[in-house]
Amino acid sequence: MDMHLVVGVAGIAVMLGMILLTGMSPGLAMLMTGLVGLLVVNPPASMAGVWNGVVGAEVWTVCSNYGFTVIPLFVLLGEVIFHAGYSDRLFKAAEAWFGGRRGGLAITTLMACAGFSSICGSNTATAATMSAVALPPMTRAGYHPLLKCGSIAVGSTLGAVIPPSIVLVVYGLYTGLSIGKLFAGSVIPGVLLVAAFVLTVVVLCHCRPDWAPRGRALPWGERWRLVPGILEVGLLFVVIMGSMFSGIVTPTEAAGFGTFIGIAGCMLRRRLSVAALKTAMISTLHITGMVFLIITGATVFGKFLVFTGLPMLLTQAAADSSLPPTVIVVFMAVCYLIGGCLMDALAFLLISLPLFLPVVEQLGYDKIWFGQLVCLVTTMGAITPPIGVSSFVVASMCKDADLPQVFKGTMFFYPAYALVIALLFIFPLPMAGWLASLVK
Repeated sequence: MDMHLVVGVAGIAVMLGMILLTGMSPGLAMLMTGLVGLLVVNPPASMAGVWNGVVGAEVWTVCSNYGFTVIPLFVLLGEVIFHAGYSDRLFKAAEAWFGGRRGGLAITTLMACAGFSSICGSNTATAATMSAVALPPMTRAGYHPLLKCGSIAVGSTLGAVIPPSIVLVVYGLYTGLSIGKLFAGSVIPGVLLVAAFVLTVVVLCHCRPDWAPRGRALPWGERWRLVPGILEVGLLFVVIMGSMFSGIVTPTEAAGFGTFIGIAGCMLRRRLSVAALKTAMISTLHITGMVFLIITGATVFGKFLVFTGLPMLLTQAAADSSLPPTVIVVFMAVCYLIGGCLMDALAFLLISLPLFLPVVEQLGYDKIWFGQLVCLVTTMGAITPPIGVSSFVVASMCKDADLPQVFKGTMFFYPAYALVIALLFIFPLPMAGWLASLVK
């Protein structure tokens, strides 16, 4: 084997070891491994590049991309919605409509997660928020730990599937695809995934009625009374998505306009204090800094992989292989599932794209469709042992369930993921391409 290829494989192994064994930030691990790898593969040119600022200039070119401004805007909008207390309102409104049936609080949690995800876009933020909101009422109602923890953990993964998704934003900017088209393509998979989760709860409660006592059904008047409290979230979603889908504004302009409306509306209705806005902005800076560190590390690490020739080797191997293209893509999906359970979905996405995207293009698959597949599989990884991030968050906030129980609870929802992923393979155009084709 060529020495450069050996260095490339060793670099991937070292980088993963630094993340998994030392707990180092994925962005920092990719950055360090990429820099050292460049010096090993091409010492004179790499040393000159580092010394003369060429590497730094390339990182600046990537990170100064105007499209990336959408990330802090969407993160800030999610933080504002959270600190304004809309997560509680979403849960109470959903509880009024679905809480009267057996398993209603679990369905309520899934619906509230979907609503919060449509503005927030972050798995871990949704997991922490909905754990704080949904665990107390489900505990008081006597819900089984497997059902209550499992529903919160899987509901939190909707943040990467339902637009606006930070993972899809970065994927779109990396691949040069329209973010509006990617968001549109994720609507049907996202809706079907929520429906499959709800169906799972219904089946579980039918088979194990003792896991979820029946709640008190509220009068219709009380249900409708709570609806106006969440209309603002729905309005924000419609404004952001509608403006992007129509082609009137860019994704960044839509995010900026939506964030302005969200902040102004919350402050005018006295739901957001100056102190809460300050806290939201500080949290936004922390999250955005983490995301850009990952992007910086992935930029350097990706350049290192290109120098080793590993992406080209994989592309050629796929072209020369007698395996059906579907088998190769399924193998990639399994890699994303494993990667998603070991580290942050965004980090693994940026690690893997330099390797897998040339293969996907060689096989002739639509990149919008592949983006939806990647989001679905990596979000499934976020609840999968041994290091499912969302499951860790829920376990840390639940007093009567440990991590193994949370993982066991999420496993009941695996068939729901498998169903939507299978539909994505069987009906690629209706699932991901139809709505995307309508975006101007």
